[in-house]
Amino acid sequence: MVAISRAQRAALARQARDIRQAGEHQGMDARQVAEAIVRQLPDILPLEAWRLARGWSRPRAVAELLDLYEADGRPAPAVNTAMLCRWEHGVVAMSADYEHMLCRLYHMRPHQLRPGTATTPALAETPQPHKSITQSHGMVTLHSRGHDDEGTDPMRRRTLLTAAGLSVPLSLLRRFDDALALPPLPDRSAEPAQIAQRLRAARRQFDVSEVTGLMAILPGLLASAQKAAEQTDTSEGWAMVSAGYALATDTLNKVGNKPSARITADRAMLYAERSEDAVAKAASARALGMMLRTQGRPDLATGVMTRGIDQLTATGLRTTAQAAMCLRLLCARAYTYAWAGDQPRALEGIAEAEHAAARVPAMKPAALPFAALYRVDIHYALGDAGTALHTARDLRTDMYPTPERRGRFHTDLARAWWQQGKPEQTTAELLTAYQHAPAEVRDRPSIRQIAVNLVERHPRVAGVRQLTKAINRSQTMPVTV
Repeated sequence: MVAISRAQRAALARQARDIRQAGEHQGMDARQVAEAIVRQLPDILPLEAWRLARGWSRPRAVAELLDLYEADGRPAPAVNTAMLCRWEHGVVAMSADYEHMLCRLYHMRPHQLRPGTATTPALAETPQPHKSITQSHGMVTLHSRGHDDEGTDPMRRRTLLTAAGLSVPLSLLRRFDDALALPPLPDRSAEPAQIAQRLRAARRQFDVSEVTGLMAILPGLLASAQKAAEQTDTSEGWAMVSAGYALATDTLNKVGNKPSARITADRAMLYAERSEDAVAKAASARALGMMLRTQGRPDLATGVMTRGIDQLTATGLRTTAQAAMCLRLLCARAYTYAWAGDQPRALEGIAEAEHAAARVPAMKPAALPFAALYRVDIHYALGDAGTALHTARDLRTDMYPTPERRGRFHTDLARAWWQQGKPEQTTAELLTAYQHAPAEVRDRPSIRQIAVNLVERHPRVAGVRQLTKAINRSQTMPVTV
């Protein structure tokens, strides 16, 4: 590439800013803006175009990248603005890991980093404009001095993350990790019927988003379930053990403890195979596939899910439980395709799931909204928040039966609004999510990080002060996993 002076670089940045502002005025999303920048300013390479399309400075892009590593529970890399500058200008090549993480950050595909390639939708994770709570009251406790729009002060960033830390005590996470290595003594009186009852109660805790209480009881429940299964050695007993570990996977993944969640997903699969129960096998395939996806292995994840779907379909889907689990797997596989940037298979997969949802009359009231929200998530994962929000226009909170699902509905909308660069709508959705299920905002690292970013960058937006009070209501030590 021909050498460009600093003054020429500044002029290109101004032109890119003008293209972005004009595009946003026309309703273009970040992907479309990046495409316009690359097309109109060929001296700007794609990686820089994707950053400029969001209006981000390099310090902010680096901060967002570090946040992404933290949300994954990975140590922060030694990346800085100078390194990003060299990557953007094609002076040095980045490692495969940095390329993968930057593609996730900008919701793009690796091939889109190369000059001369068409920009098309790509990566991400879960989506409707409607009226939500936006009133503001209370005090901002995170700011005692000036506001840094870029949020680049490392010490201040750590302080904010601590203040907005998880409400799940670190001791509970450590206790669970210890129990995976050395299970606690099971209850002597544990009978299969009692285990089934306790498992249903634990699932209800998950459904109402009582994450802390659930983390406290899971080690004892898993130990007791395993003891009961060993005594009876029945398919039902081992299926309950598998269900317990699948529930643990969902819970650990929700609070960001992904290494332990991978262990519990493996155990769910192991005990499901021992049970020879089709629904248990499918549920464990969904749990393991989900963790493989979060580890950046979408091909393996979809392979595991496809095997689960095939095994379940072979039963003829004669029961509602079988049909419902098949629907969940179809949706999860379609979302995994979207996360990997495979738009054709993602859209084909969610269409198949929607057809499955409509096929069983007893499932329709809950299944159709479930599949519809996954379609929203898929468009978001493909980097098209505008279509995601448009797709969600007919969805309502009352379509979702549990507080956890209602909270997820609104956090999913918040992420789509955040991807579009709309802090007011993002804040409103997070406040509504908090009303239904506080843990969905407070305990999920990716959602909590959006709340922290709102506090850092948009402290004057209506509702941000109220959101600050909400996420700080149960201050504990930050959880590092």
